This record gives sequence, structure tokens and C-alpha cells, in this order.
Amino acid sequence: LATNLYTTRIITLGTLISIYLSTSDEMLPILLSRGSSLKTIFSILLLKLLIGVISGFIIDFLNRKKTKIQIEDLCLEEQCHCDKGIIKSTLAHTLNTFMFIILVSFFLNIIMHFGGEKFLNNVFSKNSIFTPFIASLIGLIPNCGASIVITELYLNNILPLSAVISGLLTGSGVAILVLFKSNKNIKENIRILLIVYLIGVLSGLLIELINFII
Repeated sequence: LATNLYTTRIITLGTLISIYLSTSDEMLPILLSRGSSLKTIFSILLLKLLIGVISGFIIDFLNRKKTKIQIEDLCLEEQCHCDKGIIKSTLAHTLNTFMFIILVSFFLNIIMHFGGEKFLNNVFSKNSIFTPFIASLIGLIPNCGASIVITELYLNNILPLSAVISGLLTGSGVAILVLFKSNKNIKENIRILLIVYLIGVLSGLLIELINFII
């Protein structure tokens, strides 16, 4: 939803980044199902929320160029026939996006099932100063498997909080898929990915530094 709103320029880049960063994907249900303490759950959610809000304000402050709302352009590209009524056009656009997500997610799930999760476990088991860099990169995978592995490894005391925050900040579910489908400006999409990735890495490193000082 947020990605489509940004594609039509109804919301700002800062708002989009804030939503991406604060999205929990599969992290929250896993923490709840594993009986994690409310303190742990709210600490992670609060960190993601604060980082998302602060980052969004900074991005919008640096990017104050006004843009024109482009709903008509999206309608033409999606061929959802907005002129024939809001219900028909909404259903057409939703079905189009849904089928795209289903197909891509299907292939990603196959990859994760046949060795993907095992590979991620092996990567994260070698904990080092570069873990936030790797966790942020893994978090960008548009599949719930990434957030599941990251959260499970944290609960099993394999990953530190800094790496978990890095990975969960960049993990926005299928939003990245929708971004590349709906927004035809590939350079802009890559720039958004890099911004999200850098915020994830820097946040993880900052948490590591704070823990070291304390």
C-alpha cells in the first residue's frame, strides 16, 4: 500500500522509508509464539519505530523538492481502467499486484526451502563485526524466511541485538517487489534500497558501539 502511494507521489520518500524500516514482517508473530517477554518485544518495536521516524524526517528535510501526484500515470501503466469506476479499477490493480507477488514469492520460497534457510544459519553463525552488514543485506530479501531466520537466531542467542535490528530494519516483506513492479524508475528504486540498507547497517553499528561503551 505504501509503495503504491509513493509511486503515485501521494506520500513522500521519507514516509515510505519510515514505513519500510518500522515494518515487522514475521518478527512479531514469532516473538509472541515463542513466549518472549513484553520488554523484549516492545524494545525491538520501539527501536524500529524511533529509527523509522527519525530517518523519515531527515530524508524529507534533505529532499524537500515538491512532486506532482501521478495517479494517472500508474493507471495507464497498470491498465486498470480507472475511468470505468473505482471498484473495477481497484480490483484490477489489486489482482495484478497479487499475481505478481504470488509468482515471485513462489520461486523465493522454493529457494528458501531447498537450502536457503540452512545457508543463512551458516552465515550468521560466524558472528563478527561485519554481522550488521550481512544482516542488513539478508533483510532485503523480499521473503518472510529472512525475518524468520534472523528472529530465530536472536532467540537462540546466536545473533546480537545490533544485528537483529539491522536485519529487521531492512526487512519490509514483499514491499521491495511491489516497488520494482510499480515504480518504473529503476535508478530511484536502487537508491531507495541503498538508503534502507545504509540505515540498517549504521543503526546496527551504533547499537554495537553503545553496548561496547556501556
